[in-house]
Amino acid sequence: MLIQSGSLVQRGPRAPFLLPAGLALLAGLDAALVLLRVPAPLPAAGLAPVHAHLMVLGFVGTVIALERAVALRHTAGLAAPVLLGLGAVLLLTPLPRPLGTTLLLLGALALCAVYVPLHARTQDPAVVVQALGAVLAAGAALLLVVEAPVSLSLTWLVGFVVLTIAGERLELARLAMLAPRVPAQLVTLTVTYAAAAALSLLVPPVGHRLAGAVLLALVGWFTVHDVARRTLRSTRLPRYVAVCLLLGYGWLAVTGALWVLRGPITEGPAYDAVVHSAFLGFTMSMVMAHTPVILPAVLRRPLPWNPLLYVGAAMLHASLLVRVVGGDLLGVDALRVGGSVGNIAAILLFALGAATLVLTAPRRELA
Repeated sequence: MLIQSGSLVQRGPRAPFLLPAGLALLAGLDAALVLLRVPAPLPAAGLAPVHAHLMVLGFVGTVIALERAVALRHTAGLAAPVLLGLGAVLLLTPLPRPLGTTLLLLGALALCAVYVPLHARTQDPAVVVQALGAVLAAGAALLLVVEAPVSLSLTWLVGFVVLTIAGERLELARLAMLAPRVPAQLVTLTVTYAAAAALSLLVPPVGHRLAGAVLLALVGWFTVHDVARRTLRSTRLPRYVAVCLLLGYGWLAVTGALWVLRGPITEGPAYDAVVHSAFLGFTMSMVMAHTPVILPAVLRRPLPWNPLLYVGAAMLHASLLVRVVGGDLLGVDALRVGGSVGNIAAILLFALGAATLVLTAPRRELA
């Protein structure tokens, strides 16, 4: 029997599509412990080289792709989260690594394809921005397939997350009746960032500094136009989301400033600072901010507001401050390791808290 268009997305179970993302997150955190040379539940050294891709493409990418499939309302959209999730899972097995990396690439390309009908439906500049992010995800996956060093794909991975978030924030900012030039400014910035990512492979000093400058400009755009400035004065969930967003933008500014000042950074304390300012300070803060909104939309189950959500977020930013300032800037290795373990504990605490709130909420399905 043929499946009616959209039936799997709109009426079928969605939670199974998040399971590979959860596995990728746990494996990525385990790999982080291995890289820190501290005891890990699964001390598999083979995970360390794919740590970044498990976290960004396997975890964040699968969640974003599933959310976009829900927005598309068509079964074909599920190809992206399925391929990304399966690719991440295969990286955890003894199977040849090219199998997993190739599926990650196919999943990123499928995500690019999802944005074509989304844009045709709305002609929305926000979709163009997000689509550019998906193109950067595909570029990062291709670099992984050809076994390029992770440092080469850093601008691409950062761009995937930043541009995806930028598109989502533009969708909300439009509610404030933005002038037509404001979305055009964001599109221009994101196109410039994509060019900088490409340039970072050809002329690294120029590409990285340009990428850093664009990130700083994007932080300025967020600061001026994001509704978080106004919702910060609100209460409960709107204020919580605003706090996470604004703190995340601060860490993104750190990444941009380091690239502007140092150009390509491939090792040492500065590399630790730039990577984790981007992927913990910014990316995980964005995940924490959007989870109370995206998770109910994807799972069709409410996530009730609870001030305990602040605990994981506060722990993340405090421990990252210890890691970057005490460990990377001041060179105290104990603070770097302690802050890093605190980062991992904060993410696990937040994930456990969010899952508990969803599972214990009244069984009232959301449309």
